Amino acid sequence: MLKHRDVHEATELYQLLSHPSVFPYVRQKATSAEEYLFMTKQLIEEEDAGMTISRTIVDEWGQPIGTISLYDIQDGAGFLGTWIGQPFQGKGYNQKAKLLFLQELFFKYDFHTVFLRIRQENSRSKAAALKLPYVACAKDTHPALLEQINRGEAQFDLFSISKDLFYLTTAHVQMDAEEQAM
Repeated sequence: MLKHRDVHEATELYQLLSHPSVFPYVRQKATSAEEYLFMTKQLIEEEDAGMTISRTIVDEWGQPIGTISLYDIQDGAGFLGTWIGQPFQGKGYNQKAKLLFLQELFFKYDFHTVFLRIRQENSRSKAAALKLPYVACAKDTHPALLEQINRGEAQFDLFSISKDLFYLTTAHVQMDAEEQAM
């Protein structure tokens, strides 16, 4: 479901991200496949330098369908950025990708907080985030950060995922699944 980023999938991913329902919400706004290839190379270099963590989301057949990344890493925290190609939206890939990526971030890399900065007009992403039991509104807990991300023209809602809440909600789900299997 997740794999390390690879320059060889840049063309396929560019075709998916250039769709009008996806493009406005992606961080890497490439205007050509070549530009996206260059951005992917840069992202891989940033990951090697510890500045970001990025994975390609793949479907059941290993075909790239989107990306999930942690940007602006600082002091055990960072901002999550996810996009799924339009033909694959609404099929559960987003939720599965987030679960796997967050497990990697919290338990392999020992992050303590992951933030989600979602444009206020992006109702689809807000609805997807709020479906996750480990996502909390961060408006009251991180007001300075909310103010900082809203200094520009675009306005965002801020959500957070803490390692503790993630562990509690996912461990509970895992225990329920194990009990049902017995």
